[in-house]
Parts: sequence; C-alpha cells; structure tokens
Amino acid sequence: MAEALVGIVMGSDSDWPLVKKAAETLEKFGVGYETRVISAHRTPDLAIEYSRTAEERGLKVIIAAAGGAAHLGGVLAAATVLPVIGVPVAGGALNGLDALYATVQMPSGVPVATVAVGSAGPVNAALLAVQILGTADNELREKFRAHKQELREKVAAADERIHA
Repeated sequence: MAEALVGIVMGSDSDWPLVKKAAETLEKFGVGYETRVISAHRTPDLAIEYSRTAEERGLKVIIAAAGGAAHLGGVLAAATVLPVIGVPVAGGALNGLDALYATVQMPSGVPVATVAVGSAGPVNAALLAVQILGTADNELREKFRAHKQELREKVAAADERIHA
C-alpha cells in the first residue's frame, strides 16, 4: 500500500464495520492510510500524542469517527494543524444525533469538517480527504474528476431506464 497520507481514527473497534468504508474508498483512489482505535475520553493522552505527531509521520488529513459524546474529532483537531474530518457514528439512545451535535459544535478556532451520520459518512469523509489531497496532487485530482463523471453517468443511466 502507498505511504499513509490519511489517518483514520475511531473511538471504538465496534465502529470498524462502518468506518472500513472510508478505508475502502481511499483504496479505490490509491491513497494510503493508517487506522487506529483511540478514545478521546478513555485514552486522551494517546489521542493528543497521535494528533500532535501526525504531521511528522507524513499524514495530511485525519478522519475521526466517534459516536455518543463524539469528542474525538475535536480533541484531535486541537493538537494539529492538519484538517480533521469528523464522522458522527449512529447509535445509543439518540441514534447518532448526539454524535452529530458534538462533532459540528466546535468552538471558533478548532474546525472539524463534518460529514453525514450513517453509511454515507465514512465514504464522504474519504472523498473529502481525496479532494483535500488533490489540491496538491494533479493525478489524484484527475482521479476525483473521473469519479464525478462516473456519478453523472450513473444518474444519466438511471434516468434513461426510468424513461425507457
């Protein structure tokens, strides 16, 4: 696999069945990644250390997936200059609404880009990471341009089937 450019961090290994969609999406674009299970609440020192050293390890973007109180994205963003993309994970009594609120309610100065709750979230997080990386990588940007064309073609084919 290519050198890790994206860190994928999840608050619990129970998040992996959902979060692996981000890994699979990055693989389709040939983007290297690393995965970690780090809890903002149970291992805060590890979360800070991971984020603080991410840039020197060659990472360019961090994806943080967490449910419940979902402070992982914010904790990681607090300790790095790298872009952090938060993936609110559905579950618990509020079915992900608490994770969404925790992820989008960041204070001024500590941005966390936030994607959808549910199965689209990890895919969109990976796609956003590809777009960010593509600002400095023409080949990756062209792969993303081709991806967008494929999406347009799928919609056109669906439209044609409906009108046939």
